[in-house]
Amino acid sequence: MSNRSARWATIATLASLGVALYVHDARAQGIGKGDASVHFRRGVELYGEANYTAALVEFRRAYSDTPSAAALYDVGETQFQLQDYAGALGTFRKFMGAYGSDASHYADVKAGIEVLRSRVGVLRVTTAPPGADVSFDDEFVGRSPLDAPVLVSVGHRKVVASMAGRLPVVRYVDVAADDNLSVALELPAALPEPPPKTPQSAPEAPTPKHPGISSKTVRDVGWTVTGIVAVGASVLGGLAIAESQSLTNAQNSFPVSPGVLQHDATLTKTYSVLADSLALGAIAAGAVSLYFTVVAAREAASERTAGVRVGPASVSFEATF
Repeated sequence: MSNRSARWATIATLASLGVALYVHDARAQGIGKGDASVHFRRGVELYGEANYTAALVEFRRAYSDTPSAAALYDVGETQFQLQDYAGALGTFRKFMGAYGSDASHYADVKAGIEVLRSRVGVLRVTTAPPGADVSFDDEFVGRSPLDAPVLVSVGHRKVVASMAGRLPVVRYVDVAADDNLSVALELPAALPEPPPKTPQSAPEAPTPKHPGISSKTVRDVGWTVTGIVAVGASVLGGLAIAESQSLTNAQNSFPVSPGVLQHDATLTKTYSVLADSLALGAIAAGAVSLYFTVVAAREAASERTAGVRVGPASVSFEATF
């Protein structure tokens, strides 16, 4: 049998034994099992796969549906594997208060409590002002002032206090075994929102007296581009006609290679498409150039002024260009 097959066989055996024990405990208490045994079996399988987070969800659901000593023990054991020592200690203490010494796993729970006592510390939290929501490692524990000190697992613990209208406070605390620590958190007031700005109309930008690019410049450049594009269209049109003639001659020749025909046809089509595109470009550039030619002429005309000035004893003509 392969290692994988042996592993699944072991998990299946444990699941069967666990479910049988779970059902026995439930029946002994006169409680209907419902769907709880399904969740319990899944929890055992996930536990065997070392997926402790998912196994804890299943064991908690099984205990919620049908409370039993076996399910509660597995909840605490899974918390222990997740290194949630404070949670495991609380679960095992609940086990001892709910079930007698004849319950299954009683001896294991009692021994586990002794071990877990060296894996926890005590943390007292106060906030200013009171009434803040307090959480440890992103789990809500209560609102300040807390009724009692909180049992926490040893290690690097995250403490957060939050309150509406104030900035939250985050503090990290290193907790060792048997520590009895106090943490005071002061929540600063939230910064007031800035008043809304009164909309102001933007000042009109002054019209530049001399634009960066004159109509005359655009006109000159436009006609230059039009000429270049028109010449390119003419050249490509001539090449297209030449290739078309070559294609006709090749088609009238015998024998002729299909490759030659394909080559001549491709060149003819390419040159024709390029020639047509450049011709359209030349037309568009010419239209733009013509427009700016008219504009430049109007601007030049507006710059020329003329008038007759009549004096007491003379008549003069003034003109500006």
